Amino acid sequence: MSASWVHETVVFLAATVIAVPLFKKLGMGAVLGYLIAGVLIGPWLFSVISNVENILSFSEFGVVLLLFIIGLELRPARLWELRRPIFGLGGAQVATTGLVLAVGGVALGLSPVTAVVVGLVLSFSSTAFALQILAEKKQLTTHYGRASFAILLFQDLAAIPLLALIPLLTSSSAQHDWNFLAAFKTVAIVVIVVAGGRWLLRPMLRLAASAASHEVFVAAALLVVVGTALIVQLAGLSMALGAFLAGVLLADSEYRHELEADIEPFKGLLLGLFFIAVGMSMNLGLVMQRPLTVLGLVLGLMAVKSLLLYGLGRFAKQSHAAAINLALYISQGGEFAFVLFSVAAGAQVLDKALAELLIVVVSVSMALTPLLILLNEKIFKIGQGPQSPHEFDKIEVREHRVIIAGFGRFGQMVARTLRMKKIPFTVLEASFEQVDFVRKFGNKIYFGDASRLDLLRAARADLADVFVLAIDDIEASVKTAEMVKKHYPHLKIYARARNRVHAYRLMDIGVDKQIRETFLSSIELARDVLMALGHSEAEANEAIRRFRQHDEALLQRQHKIHDDEAQLIAAAQQGAQELERLFEEDST
Repeated sequence: MSASWVHETVVFLAATVIAVPLFKKLGMGAVLGYLIAGVLIGPWLFSVISNVENILSFSEFGVVLLLFIIGLELRPARLWELRRPIFGLGGAQVATTGLVLAVGGVALGLSPVTAVVVGLVLSFSSTAFALQILAEKKQLTTHYGRASFAILLFQDLAAIPLLALIPLLTSSSAQHDWNFLAAFKTVAIVVIVVAGGRWLLRPMLRLAASAASHEVFVAAALLVVVGTALIVQLAGLSMALGAFLAGVLLADSEYRHELEADIEPFKGLLLGLFFIAVGMSMNLGLVMQRPLTVLGLVLGLMAVKSLLLYGLGRFAKQSHAAAINLALYISQGGEFAFVLFSVAAGAQVLDKALAELLIVVVSVSMALTPLLILLNEKIFKIGQGPQSPHEFDKIEVREHRVIIAGFGRFGQMVARTLRMKKIPFTVLEASFEQVDFVRKFGNKIYFGDASRLDLLRAARADLADVFVLAIDDIEASVKTAEMVKKHYPHLKIYARARNRVHAYRLMDIGVDKQIRETFLSSIELARDVLMALGHSEAEANEAIRRFRQHDEALLQRQHKIHDDEAQLIAAAQQGAQELERLFEEDST
């Protein structure tokens, strides 16, 4: 490894460690921190790293890895479940935005073919960018979060054929003369890669898995990615297309979950490095030479996309607030522009100077997005009313005695018991993926955040007798318990606790009953273990009864001192000694 490579690696890591926490603390988000870090260390400011060729190749590899991750998450079943918003809303967005921008391009003097390519590429938004911001702000489960995801997913799909088709446009293609032989070659290569991957991928991964080495398995996955990308590139297509195909092929394998678990720790870092590369490759010299042109194009692009997105959101029956947020979050250009405009310039479909200008426009629009969102949240507050952060289902309740908040494995067991006894209940679940899954089985469930007072009112909490708190997330669980206890004190709260600390917090609020989620199943298993070791059923049952009685009494004692770590440790040690003496007395 050369000294220069080590130097560049240290600079990348230092810029990340300094810039990202600073920008997150300022409320501007990690993505903007990555971009600014890239600008600062790039050739246009401090020139800490000045080799533009390395920057461009590094940025391209970031896109390759990003497309692999997108392909890996693109399961056919997930596509089918979301087919209407993806192909309906997403298709309408790309078509309308691409058409309007193409017309604008022709009006500015571009040829029709060039204008169509520019319009379609600029219609794409940044998948990594928008989803990262939505996740940071915990907005992915809102109506506009789901709509954004559907549109971005369609754009990812639409970018792949566009990536393959652009090189097929020659100078004569401006007169609509297509190179059909090259088109056939492209389709044939894709078919061969997909078919070959289906035949070879599973045996290859099975062989790697048989080595019982985590490193070997990860290496095999990377070999698939890089190998497929290289094969596709040698055939004259983009490496990004090959990486995407590799991801889709792995998504269809039985090893997908293991691969996702292996790659997840690197996912954020890969995206971060990609955004640093974007910031480094931003041509600030062009911005300073033509500031009004760049600013005009950026504002024009974001204004057109925002207006069209707002209109599509309203057409899809979203509220004014949700449509506003949809327009704010995905009105920027996308990372596909860095690849697609470069490919178009290489194929002479687009002038290189124009391609460089448009890449700068896209980069600036990406950098402006978190600032616009922050400005709207702090000052203008358009679409930020009490109804906008969460747009949930309309709830119609006629009669019920129980409200269940959270419908994972814990809440479902409670619900099945109530249904068996024909006791009416209402279910609230804040994860739209879980709601969609449960509804397939015909269960009545509402998409809603039980910690919000307006949702509790809509669910007619005043009519219920019992509130079952089965939410998995500890902070959301505590917040919901506080809200219910404050506004509906008549409701008996029976809560699921993740652990002892969670149980203490619920006890502080005053819930009627809390059950640690693994407590009963653990002591039931311990009873079976005792019997397997030769104890009689009566002896095992008595041992478990004594242990449970002791542990629940200890929990009550520890609750009074759980804020004092020293006393808590002393109480735990004392409790262990008491339990040991208790069983010693039984054996004498």
